[in-house]
Amino acid sequence: MNPFGAADVAEVLVARGWAAMEERGSEEARREWCERAAFLLGPQVADRAGLADLLGLVFEYEAARVLNNVEAHNVMARYASRDVIRVLARLVLDGGACRPERFSEMVTAMKKELDIRGRELFHPLRLALAGRSGEGELDRVILLVDGAWEAGFAVKTVRERMVEFCSVME
Repeated sequence: MNPFGAADVAEVLVARGWAAMEERGSEEARREWCERAAFLLGPQVADRAGLADLLGLVFEYEAARVLNNVEAHNVMARYASRDVIRVLARLVLDGGACRPERFSEMVTAMKKELDIRGRELFHPLRLALAGRSGEGELDRVILLVDGAWEAGFAVKTVRERMVEFCSVME
């Protein structure tokens, strides 16, 4: 059950100062994006604070801050984490916008090329693109990023996040 709708997402964006628009997208595109965000994130959270937390991952991304915590160090110290980032960067930079089909293609390609699964694959991927390692709700955040940019919100695209992450990774 999803207790949240597009209006809830829009209210969070306004309250947090994330509703700033750039010269692309349209009001209709932003409304559709809010509906999609509510659909993808609403069932993953228990309350509005949880919704705001996940939306924050779409709107606030700074790779240096992401990599400057214990969680990130633990993820990056795991088996094949740097290989995941290397392959992910190549796939992100070679492809277009990160839509569900493209995300699925990237994950499939990474599984095939690296022959790893589970947290060894997904935690570095989520850390680089969502700004946090964790579970499947972060994949939904990743799927919202490029759509938010296209709708006119001031966010870093998946491509920009990947470049930034690689530039500050030691």
